[in-house]
Amino acid sequence: MQSKKGLVLVYTGDGKGKTTAALGLALRAAGHGEKVYIIQFMKGDEKYGEVKAIKRYLPNIELVQKGLDSFVIKGNPSLEDLSLAKEGLNLAKNIISSGKYDLVILDEINVAVDYGLLSEQEVLNLIEMKPEHTTIVLTGRYASDKILEKADMVSEVREIKHHYKQGIAAQPGIEY
Repeated sequence: MQSKKGLVLVYTGDGKGKTTAALGLALRAAGHGEKVYIIQFMKGDEKYGEVKAIKRYLPNIELVQKGLDSFVIKGNPSLEDLSLAKEGLNLAKNIISSGKYDLVILDEINVAVDYGLLSEQEVLNLIEMKPEHTTIVLTGRYASDKILEKADMVSEVREIKHHYKQGIAAQPGIEY
């Protein structure tokens, strides 16, 4: 069997489905016996379906949330928002540099950069420390040009139509 080449994958854009795509990749990797680590930036709610399912059914996947159960105010993040993002960044450094994981998903990290919780350079440094066999996935709107340049694959999820505009609220199993 040939050795696997780790990649840098980015899911960005204004449409729904970036995290969902990354979670599908995690499921696929776990199905092949790979070790997966997911860090969710700016999220801190155990009611998300992926949190429940991973804890219950998927021992090859570890998921940690580094955010509050509230929205971050762009341009005015709380000290706790900043602290949790830095914790997530430090955890990502440790997880990536350990070389123990085949797939590392940094969910909403692009938004964390856009909102000023992390710097673009800090994320570029994470990409640079990636072991050869490890694939890193960066999700979230607003991926910077430099992050896009470093990626091996970029998918832009574009909103064409969204049920929110019809007044349909977020639903379990769909949005969370």
